[in-house]
This record gives sequence, structure tokens and C-alpha cells, in this order.
Amino acid sequence: MTQALSHDGSVEGLPSRARIAELILSSRPSLDTYAGWQHYRTHCDLLVPASVISPKQWSMLPASRQYDYDLYRELTNANLPLQDTPMHDKVGRLIRRRLSGNTRKKNDPTRAGVMISGWGNYGKTASVCSAGAVFEAQWLELHSSLNPAAVPGTRDLHAPVVYVSTPVTATPKSLCASILGFFRAQTRKSATLPELVRQVSDSLHDHGVKALILDDISRLRMHRADDQDVLDLMRAFMSLDVTLILTGVNIPGTGLLREARWNKKTQQWEMPPLESTRIHGLEITQTEHRFELIEIDRFRYTTAKQIRAFVDHLEGIEQHLRLLNAKAGMLTGGTMPEYLMRRTGGVVGLLGRLLEDGAQEAMESGKELIDESVLDEIVLRRDAPEQAPDEPVIPAAPPTADKKTRPAKRPRNTVFDDSGPVARAGA
Repeated sequence: MTQALSHDGSVEGLPSRARIAELILSSRPSLDTYAGWQHYRTHCDLLVPASVISPKQWSMLPASRQYDYDLYRELTNANLPLQDTPMHDKVGRLIRRRLSGNTRKKNDPTRAGVMISGWGNYGKTASVCSAGAVFEAQWLELHSSLNPAAVPGTRDLHAPVVYVSTPVTATPKSLCASILGFFRAQTRKSATLPELVRQVSDSLHDHGVKALILDDISRLRMHRADDQDVLDLMRAFMSLDVTLILTGVNIPGTGLLREARWNKKTQQWEMPPLESTRIHGLEITQTEHRFELIEIDRFRYTTAKQIRAFVDHLEGIEQHLRLLNAKAGMLTGGTMPEYLMRRTGGVVGLLGRLLEDGAQEAMESGKELIDESVLDEIVLRRDAPEQAPDEPVIPAAPPTADKKTRPAKRPRNTVFDDSGPVARAGA
């Protein structure tokens, strides 16, 4: 539906060129800082899309305002809104349920956590951050933006949600430094690990932190002693009245959950027992019983319900795009849904990238319409691995060397058992 021009021939709601330039050039602070997280929480999805006008109305604009309108359209097309997809809703429901339960517990000393796994471009971080932002807004409203645990006479920042990216080469000290860096807290280079852990504990309490999001957790590899210590430290944080939300690519394949296996009947991850449980019988509770793992899937195109969900998603994108010759059914009519599914495999991130680039190509070519011929010009690399239609990809079991052979020198990233060298999970 097109909108009429104002009496002076300008587009209703079109910002000035200076304002458009400000929107394009403005930078967002890093998400793993308090300022960056607050900017994200208060500004996400606030961009007002460009008004819809017809080609005839566009031709009636002065040349300078045509340029401004096209520039604003490019900004609109490059910022597709986060939609309520089945995958996004699944993550949101789990996080809401976990945070709701954990923030009401009074006697349990340990707070259960959440793990969100999925392949690249599946929308893990976007879904988790969106759920975290909703929780923080509700928590601040409940407590009138005040920290209920604040010490009288202090003015500590109230930060119900903390977002931290797992360090590339993680150690317990570097993880502590990353969490303290969120608050821009000062640390001493000579500080010992117990001192840093104590400082982190105090910061989480003083700032009223209820949810700690640790992104890119799949950087941890369990064959490294430092990474095992980091996992132990994370589990220790769960006793600080904080809910841990971990996200990463193929978490089961990293060894964090001892090579979990996907059960198609129960639609759940199952962890095989450790060999050591035959003797001690306790180690199985250390990680898997403290976290609930869910796998973010891509769009499927098999059942009527799956097709409807994908088409609804395309319709949401179609309503957001601003192209002068766009028409109803541009993305949802004919064979376009099948074409888009074939090009992207249903991966939400790849789909968004393809359509954003397609909109740019449609504007530059003057076609002002997305169709298969326009999208054929877009080179899209399928980053996500191929998967079976009914189950996630699961890594193969680690190989075991022949019992009769013993290496002359211990190779890197292996450990020994009674039968010889065995590759550690995630090596």
C-alpha cells in the first residue's frame, strides 16, 4: 500500500539527509560491554522503515530527495527485523522458563543453565540476545529499574544481563577478565586467579546480574587443560545465583557434553555414561545435568506446517523490503519459496543475506523487484554443512588405536588408557 506525498511533494516521515547520514555512520558500542548491551537493548528494531511510495510518486520528488529516499531505502533493506520463527520462539521459551524459575528459587544453591547449539548463520546469538533483552526489560520494570540487592549508599550499575564472548584462547583468568571487562572494572596484572574469581563474584552480585550469556562457547576444546579449567569455573559461577546461557556451534561435537547423541524418538540429546562412572558413579552429573541443551534448526520444507512457517517468514521480509516495483507475493508466490529454500537450505542467516543483496541488486539495476533472475546474480556460499532431513549432524566417535601398537612418542592432543592412545573429544 503506497502512501501519499505531502502538500509540498515530499515523502511523509522521510528524515533529513543529515539524519540519514547519522543513522548510517553511527557505530554501536561492542556488545560485550555494559554500554554496548544497553545500546542494543534500547535500540534493537527501532529503525522506522522507509515509507512505501509508487514509481510515479518517486518521479515527482525533487532529485535531491530522490537520492535521500533511495539512501533510506537501502538502510531499511539492509536491516531486516528479527521475526518470530519457530527456532527463535523455541529459544525464547526455554530461556524465559529457565530465568523465571531460577530467579524465584530460594533454597537451591545451584542454578540450572542453558546451552544453545546450532550451525553458523542459524540465528543463535540473535535469538539469545533478544530473549535476554526482553527479560532485562521485564526485570527492570518489576524492580522500578533499581537493584533489589544494592548496598545502601552505593550507585552500582544495575545489569540484570551480561553478554561476554568466550576468549579465543580461553583460560580461567582470561574469562574472568572478559566478564570484568563488561563493566570496565579495573584489574591488576599481578592478580591471582582466586582474587579474580572473587572480584567476578562481587561484581555479579553488586550489579544484580541474573543472566550471564557466554557466546562462542564452542571455542573450548576439552583436550586442553586450560579449557577444562574454564568449564569448571563456569560451573562454579552457577552457584552465584546467576543463570548461565551458553551458545556455540555444534556444542556436542566440542566434547563439552562428552559427544552427545541425538535420539530421533525422544527428540533430545542423550549423553553416554563416562567410563569412570563404573567406579565412582558421580561424574555424570557434572555438566549434562546442570544444562539443558537445545539445537537450533533451519527451516524445513516437508510438512504443511513447515512450509507455512517458511512462507510466513518470507512474507514478513517481503513487507519490510522497499522496492518501487515490489508487489504482493514477490517472495511468496509461484516457485519463489522453493527457489529460496534450494538456494539457502532454509538457513535463516543465509536467507537474509541473499534477500538483502538481492534488494541492493534490484535497486542498482533499476528493476526494483526481486525475482529469480535477480537472485541468480548473487553468489551465495553455503557455509552450513549438509544435514539429514530429520536429525542434526553428529560427529563420529573418536578413533581408537590398535591394542598391539604403541607409539614411540606420545603425540599431541592424545591421552593414554590401557589399550593405547585415544583422541580426546574435540581434538
